[in-house]
Amino acid sequence: MKRGVVISLHFGYWVLYLLLLSLILVCLQLGSPIKGQPFFYQWRFHVFFSTFAILPAFLGFYSFYFLLFDLFLMRRKIVLLFVVGLLTATGCGLISEAVMSVLYSFKVGPGVFHEGLRTTLSLLVIITIIAVLNGAVALIMRGFMRWYAELKLKEELMQKNFDMELALVKSQLSPHFLFNTLNNIDVLIVKNAPQASAYLNQLSDIMRFMLYETKAEEIPLSRELGYLEKYVALQKIRTSNPDFARFRVEGVVGEATIAPMVLIPFVENAFKHADARKQGNVIDVLVQVFPETIVFECVNKRRLQPSTTEYGGLGNELIKRRLSLLYPNRHQLAIVSSEEDYRVRLQISRHEA
Repeated sequence: MKRGVVISLHFGYWVLYLLLLSLILVCLQLGSPIKGQPFFYQWRFHVFFSTFAILPAFLGFYSFYFLLFDLFLMRRKIVLLFVVGLLTATGCGLISEAVMSVLYSFKVGPGVFHEGLRTTLSLLVIITIIAVLNGAVALIMRGFMRWYAELKLKEELMQKNFDMELALVKSQLSPHFLFNTLNNIDVLIVKNAPQASAYLNQLSDIMRFMLYETKAEEIPLSRELGYLEKYVALQKIRTSNPDFARFRVEGVVGEATIAPMVLIPFVENAFKHADARKQGNVIDVLVQVFPETIVFECVNKRRLQPSTTEYGGLGNELIKRRLSLLYPNRHQLAIVSSEEDYRVRLQISRHEA
């Protein structure tokens, strides 16, 4: 939510709160048996009323808004929220009464504390209730803002995912990729028909994966890795060097999940910018699965005259934007480019902080 809208909501709330207090004062004046000048014309009353109804409301509202919402409500610690909220509201009441006492020592404001302990405690209870009520409104307002922000983020993410899906389909299912792979399989049919059939099935699996399984928000990590393995295998058909590219997975994949086609742009970029295919260890792709994180590393040796196309036409900014939407504050992306090689390291936290 935009900052101007948030400020307007806060300003509007306090205007309504002051109007409500003014209405209560008018009703009290009309119902008072003592006639004459309204008591809210007296400056001592304004001092008392500010410390009694406005100061605790302000303290309670923003302590709940900035502290208790993030510490307890967002973490669904309702019992602690209730207990700490009550203690916080009581603290607001004590602060307000302390301010009243200080003002009275300077002969500003009424001396309510000299009317006995019972009166002081009763006043504290009322002030605490005022702080609690304003705190509850603060939680509702902050919750609404959070819900609205998440709703807008989901809409933006859906649009970005749609754009990414179209871009990926156009990039990966391009005629260049398909024709090269089919030509390589066609040549292989004469030499090794069973192997050619296996590669054709892999190509079919890749097309099926990109067309149907990428619509989900998250998929099993095992499917993503299976797709990458088949993609690397098809790319390796174009070279007779078995050590041209390596794809490795370390750790227990288990039930880990990931957003579809997050890793493939980096692998595709590696093959597009790789050095001569007669060399060994030109491309090295490593995926490490830890209990809390998934680490992806891709290194490729550069051509002497690298292409200017990045990530199959997707671009760094689009990929970074998608990662920010999918894994806000849960990923670290490092890209290091040198004359010899191009290194990408992506770390994704498997759980929200």
